[in-house]
Amino acid sequence: MLDFKKAYKELYQPKTVPSIVDVSTMTFIAIDGKGDPNVSTEYAAAIEALYGLSYTIKMSNKGILEYVVPPLEGFWSVGDDFKGNGAPITDKSKFIWTMVIRQPDFVTLDVFEAAKSALAKKKPKLDTSKARLETITEGLCVQVMHIGPYDDEPATILAMERYAEEQGCIIDMAGARRHHEIYISDPRKTAADKLKTVIRHPVRKG
Repeated sequence: MLDFKKAYKELYQPKTVPSIVDVSTMTFIAIDGKGDPNVSTEYAAAIEALYGLSYTIKMSNKGILEYVVPPLEGFWSVGDDFKGNGAPITDKSKFIWTMVIRQPDFVTLDVFEAAKSALAKKKPKLDTSKARLETITEGLCVQVMHIGPYDDEPATILAMERYAEEQGCIIDMAGARRHHEIYISDPRKTAADKLKTVIRHPVRKG
């Protein structure tokens, strides 16, 4: 059975010291939204839809590939105010997010649309209209495994960005390139001080 976290350790299990990685093209189910994820009903609905679609695809295509549904990921920004450099974000209502779950290569638009139809019959009240199938190529990035609460990320980010500069790279938050988090731990089942989150920032050679 394919487990993306084990098959692609360089992407899902980096060390707690920063590294540079070149991330190739992947396919995701994605949903955009805004607001504080801790209280936003829009965020909660997006997560339910992402997992609903991902597990519908997994259960409907057992004969093609046996695999573990990959972890939840998020691309984050705060409008034009986000400058990186480990700056803490105090007003979480300003978050702009794209939440995603990676999909195996066999997932085409037809497979995705079939999953939406199947899920609509099973959970008619679940809105999947905002979900889309998208390919993302992150390219050159700096990343690190952050261990601890999400609110403690700024110090880890600052160390990561300093490392990138030492390697002759410049943080490149331009266009669609954004702060990226991969949630290795389930916050519902893991103590805050033991949470594992991959943090990744796009870079370019200076």
